[in-house]
Amino acid sequence: VQLQASGGGLVQAGGSLRLSCAASGDTFRRYTVSWFRQPPGKEREFVAAVRWTGNTNYRDSVQGRFSISRDNAKNTVYLQMNSLKPEDTAVYYCAADQGVILSQLGNARQYDYWGQGTQVTVSS
Repeated sequence: VQLQASGGGLVQAGGSLRLSCAASGDTFRRYTVSWFRQPPGKEREFVAAVRWTGNTNYRDSVQGRFSISRDNAKNTVYLQMNSLKPEDTAVYYCAADQGVILSQLGNARQYDYWGQGTQVTVSS
């Protein structure tokens, strides 16, 4: 599976962006796909996940502001980000794996496939 992340940019606080993660491969629908982010000078952190069942999970700080979804016909996962805050500034990565269990969704080491990252900058 190859992943291509896109949609990042510069936005003012309170604004919105939609990130896309386009994947190759006809078994994409069987994969859990997650978004991680790496703020400047910090460790990579989990943002959101959508499992092959369609179930979703979010980190607490984005709950209610971000929404992850998937379109299996287009082999694409989206991250809709609303009410953006300066602390959301980071490089955002999508990641995919077939075997991630629920308790390990936030563990980056569990994912075999990664996109190249897209920069999101939120100005105050």
